[in-house]
Amino acid sequence: MNTDYRKKLPGTDLDYYDTRAAVDAIEPGAYAKLPYTSRVHAENLVRRCDPASLTDSLKQLIERKQDLDFPWYPARVVCHDILGQTALVDLAGLRDAIAEKGGDPSKVNPVVPTQLIVDHSLAVEHAGFEKDAFEKNREIEDRRNDDRFHFINWTKKAFKNVDVIQPGNGIMHQINLEKMSPVIHARDGVAFPDTLVGTDSHTPHVDALGVIAIGVGGLEAETVMLGRPSYMRLPNIIGVELTGKRQPGITATDIVLAITEFLRNAKVVSSYLEFFGEGAAELTLGDRATISNMTPEFGASAGLFFIDEQTIEYLKLTGRDAEQVKLVENYAKETGLWADDLKTAEYERVLTFDLSTVVRNIAGPSNPHRRVPTSELAERGISGTVENEEGLMPDGAVIIAAITSCTNTSNPRNVIAAGLVAKKANELGLTRKPWVKSSFAPGSKVAQLYLEEANLLPELEEMGFGIVGFACTTCNGMSGALDPVIQKEVVERDLYTTAVLSGNRNFDGRIHPYAKQAFLASPPLVVAYAIAGTIRFDIEKDILGNDQEGNPVTLKDIWPSDEEIDEIVKQYVKPEQFREIYIPMFPESDIQQEQVSPLYDWRPQTTYIRRPPYWEGALAGERTLKNLRPLAVLGDNITTDHLSPSNAIMLDSAAGAYLHKMGLPEVDFNSYATHRGDHLTAQRATFANPKLLNEMVKENGEVKQGSLARIEPEGTISRMWEAIETYMDRKQPLIIIAGADYGQGSSRDWAAKGVRLAGVEVIVAEGFERIHRTNLVGMGVLPVEFKAGENRHTYNIDGTETYTVTGDITPRATLTLTITRKNGETIDVPVTCRLDTADEVLVYEAGGVLQRFAQDFLESSSAA
Repeated sequence: MNTDYRKKLPGTDLDYYDTRAAVDAIEPGAYAKLPYTSRVHAENLVRRCDPASLTDSLKQLIERKQDLDFPWYPARVVCHDILGQTALVDLAGLRDAIAEKGGDPSKVNPVVPTQLIVDHSLAVEHAGFEKDAFEKNREIEDRRNDDRFHFINWTKKAFKNVDVIQPGNGIMHQINLEKMSPVIHARDGVAFPDTLVGTDSHTPHVDALGVIAIGVGGLEAETVMLGRPSYMRLPNIIGVELTGKRQPGITATDIVLAITEFLRNAKVVSSYLEFFGEGAAELTLGDRATISNMTPEFGASAGLFFIDEQTIEYLKLTGRDAEQVKLVENYAKETGLWADDLKTAEYERVLTFDLSTVVRNIAGPSNPHRRVPTSELAERGISGTVENEEGLMPDGAVIIAAITSCTNTSNPRNVIAAGLVAKKANELGLTRKPWVKSSFAPGSKVAQLYLEEANLLPELEEMGFGIVGFACTTCNGMSGALDPVIQKEVVERDLYTTAVLSGNRNFDGRIHPYAKQAFLASPPLVVAYAIAGTIRFDIEKDILGNDQEGNPVTLKDIWPSDEEIDEIVKQYVKPEQFREIYIPMFPESDIQQEQVSPLYDWRPQTTYIRRPPYWEGALAGERTLKNLRPLAVLGDNITTDHLSPSNAIMLDSAAGAYLHKMGLPEVDFNSYATHRGDHLTAQRATFANPKLLNEMVKENGEVKQGSLARIEPEGTISRMWEAIETYMDRKQPLIIIAGADYGQGSSRDWAAKGVRLAGVEVIVAEGFERIHRTNLVGMGVLPVEFKAGENRHTYNIDGTETYTVTGDITPRATLTLTITRKNGETIDVPVTCRLDTADEVLVYEAGGVLQRFAQDFLESSSAA
C-alpha cells in the first residue's frame, strides 16, 4: 500500500489518498482532464497497486493508452443466489480439493466482503389477482429450493466475509442502490470510493450513484472474492451529453428505451459511458438508475452519472445516515468527483442525446434495443385490426403482463404512475382481460409501503397486479405456469401469444415457453396492455373499453399527469420507510454464528447442489487443441440464453428427462437457473434453448430451429444433449464456430461451464461479449477470433471438418487454425488469441480460475 499520498480528509477523522497530487506529479494539470472513470481507477491504483508499477499504470490513464494491464481491486462483490450460489459451490468444492491435497480448507474464504441476495429463485406460480399470492409463491420457493437454501445458509456460517440476504426481501440491484452502497467507504480509517463487481450483467444499476459497478460472471467474481485483482486495460470512455427536458407524460422507461436504441447504433460495446450535461442534472436518481440498469442492453460495461445534489438528496431520501451523506459530499468535492469539478474532463468521443425528442415507447419483439414508438405501432405492423371469435383469445394475446424488474421498480415515479393508471381504469370500470396473467414484483419492500400509504396498492390489486414477490420473477424467466385451460388453447390453436413486462430483457424463449414474443414497456403501459389483452392493439388510439355510461375510454383518459405523479412521490415516499425496511435487514452487529464444518456435507440425491467436477475426469486432462469436431456452427448474436437458458424446465427436455429419472415431480422441476449448483442437471441445459439455430442442422436447405446437433462423421441429426453424450463417450474434443457478438446477454457462467463439460476446447467467433469471454477463460476454454472481415462463410464451413489450433498462446497472439475438410483438403486460417492479458494466460494454462487458485494456494502453503 502506498503511503506517499495519504492525507487527512478535511473536516473528518479519516485519511484519503490524494490522487490529484499523484497524477499531477507525473503530468501537471492532467487530473483536471481525466474523466470520472479514470479518476476513480487512479485512486484505486494510488491506494492499492505495487508502488513499483504505479507510475506506469497511472500513465495509461493520463495518456489514454490501452497497452498495459493494470490491477483493479473492487471493494465488494455482490451476488444473486443463482451465480452467487454456484460461485460458493465452486469454493466449497475448492475446499474439498485443498483438503485432499493436505491443505487447510478453512483458509479458503472470500477476502473481499461478499454479499449474496436470494432474488432469482421465486416463480410467479400464483398471479397478482390471487389472494395471498406472495405467501403462496414464497412457500413454493422454499419447498423447491430446500437443498439450495440449506447450502446457502451453510456458506453464511462456514465462510468468512459472506453475508446473506434471505429470500423475499428484494432484488440485489435495488437493495444495492437503496441501501448497500455507501458511495464512499470508510474502512480502517481511510475514505475511498465504493467499487464492486456483481454476478449479474445489470450490476451497473448502482452506477447511477457514481459507483463503478461492473457485471461479471461467477468465475470472475470468484477471482475477486479470493483476493486476486481484476486485471484490466483502460476501457474506451465515452461522454454522453444529455440535453433538453423530457416531454410531459414521458416516463424514464421511454427515455431508456430510446437511449438503448441510440447507443446500440453508436457502437459503444464494452465502453464505459459517462452521462453529463443539463439533461442529466435534471434527472432524478430514480430516472438515472433506470438508465444505468440498462447498460448491458447498450452493449456497454458501465453507465455512470456524477455525484451531485441529486445524489445527496437520494441518499437522504433512502434513509442513509447523516454522517455518511456528509462524507459522500465532502469526499466528492475534495477529490474532484463532484459534478462541477468534471466540467474540464476530456473525452476522445462525445455523443449527444436530446431528452426532449423522446416519445412514448415499447421495445420488441426479442431485443431491448428494438424500440417502437407507440404512435407507430400500426405502421410497424405490430398493432392492427383483428377479427376475434367470441369466447376465444385474440391473435397477439398478452398472456403475461408483469410489472417487474429493478430497472423500473426502483423508480418511484414509474411505480406510482402504474398505480394511478390502475386507479383511473378502475374508476371507469375497465378490467384486465381474463387470459392475462398479471403480476407485480417490486425489487424492494419499500414500494409496498409508499403504495399502501398513497392508497394505490388496493387499486393495483383490483386490476390484478397484487404483489406476488419481492424478486426478479418474470424478467428472469420465472413467470410460472399458465392456467391449464389457457395453455391448452394456446397449444391447440397455435396462437401467437405475447408478454409485456417492465423488465430489461425480452429475448426469445426467455420470458415464458408459451409466450412467442415479448415486449418491454413502462409499468403504466403494462397495466394498459393487461386491459387491452393483445399486442395487436393501437395503444394510443384504440378503445380500451367503455365507462359506466357507455363512453369509450382510451389511454389518454387514464394516463396520469406529471404533476399528479410528482405530488404523490413528494407526499408518500419517505426516508423512514427505507429505514423501516433496511435497518432490520442489515443489523449493525452480527450475532455470533454457530460453528459448522469447513467442508460441506454434500447431499447425495439432490438435483440442486453437487460437488463440482473441475479437478477430476476429462477436466483434469490435457487440452490438445487437435482434431476438434464442431458441436455447432452458429450465426451472430448468440446469447447466454441460447448457451444455457434460465427459464422453466420442460418434461420433454434433456434436463426434464433427467429430473424425472431422479424422481422429481414435474410441478417442482423449477427453472434451469435454480439447478446450476448441480452440474449433472445444468450441463444438460447446454444449448437447450428451443430457439437455437445450429447451421449444421438443415431441413430442405433451411436451418432447422431447436436444440439440435449433427453427430459427425456419421451425419446423424440428434438432440443436442444426445450429441454431447456421444462425443463424451468417444472422448472427442470439440470446437464451436460462431459469428459476431458471441455470448451477449446475462453474465451466466454456466454458458461457459456447460460447453467445457461437453468437451469444447476452443470457440472461434467473429467477436465475443466481454463477460462471456472472461468466463470462457475462467473455465479453460480458448476463445479465438477470426481476423477482421473474415467469418465462417469465408471458409465455407459446414461442420463436416476437423480443426487444430497451433502457435504460442500469448496475449492476443496470432494463432493458426488448421481446417481439414472431409475430402482431406487442409487450409490454414490466421486467428487472434483472445486471452487478453498475461494473467488470463496463466489462468488458461492451469485449466481455469479454480485450478489456478488451488495451485497457488498449495504452493504458498508449502512455502510457508
